[in-house]
Amino acid sequence: MTVESGAWNSVGLEVLYQALGWFAFTVWTFSFYPQVLLNFSRKSVVGLNFDFVLFNLTKQSSYFVYNASLFFSPLIQRQYHEKYGKNQLIPVAPSDVAFSTHAVLVTIFIVFQVYTYERGTQQVSRTGIFITVAAWVSAIVCLIIAYPTGDWLWLVSAFNTIQVVMTVIKYLPQALMNYRRKSTVGWSIGSMKLDLSGGTGNLLQMLVQTVDQASISNLIGNAGKLVLCLVVITFDLIFIFQHYVLYNGSESLDSKCHLLFENDVEDPIKPTSKEGEQKISEPQDKLRG
Repeated sequence: MTVESGAWNSVGLEVLYQALGWFAFTVWTFSFYPQVLLNFSRKSVVGLNFDFVLFNLTKQSSYFVYNASLFFSPLIQRQYHEKYGKNQLIPVAPSDVAFSTHAVLVTIFIVFQVYTYERGTQQVSRTGIFITVAAWVSAIVCLIIAYPTGDWLWLVSAFNTIQVVMTVIKYLPQALMNYRRKSTVGWSIGSMKLDLSGGTGNLLQMLVQTVDQASISNLIGNAGKLVLCLVVITFDLIFIFQHYVLYNGSESLDSKCHLLFENDVEDPIKPTSKEGEQKISEPQDKLRG
């Protein structure tokens, strides 16, 4: 249950807010599947950066803790209203909770694909491991600090900060990998298009609430969501630019290579029959004679 403090001033803006939230949830939900399907069709995760996958799992898990705690806990909601005002709406919508729950589950499935499919020489970098461990150690330290005072709003805000930091850095390894390979093969551009739509929808959702409340408190109280939207939009545009402008054509080249190795192409040097083997062996027999 949620606390009934805070109310909408406009029914129309409330409906628009909910519609934008579920729009963002829908496209962000489906944004995971082009990558999942691409991995499945290729039976390979070559081209998908593993640091990105690890960072994304940490990010989505932290975001889930923040959303679920603020949405379901009356205690944390009371602390939020004490800090930002009783008339302010909780800055987490049902669609946020639904999205983060789904995101954690699908990201875990992608981790399973990484361990199952062909991955070449790719592996998680030491830097990626260090950053991930540091993030979770920070979360544990925050829990230890918050427990004696019961400042749970500060704790979930710390998780929100972690997810913001992970969002800022999670795309960097993939963007750099595309740059070094001069290719976006293995990285689904369909996911980025849907991701861009979701980020835009979520940003508009926050602006609608700001207009209705005539206050920027919801932006300040949910700065993580605001930064999330801006970072997502920026990197999605970078990936789209890489795919369609910088490295356009790398996809078709990769497809030709796959076709070459998948087809039963006969080696012109290798004998294809016993007769061919005999013809090759005849000169050798004459030499021995």
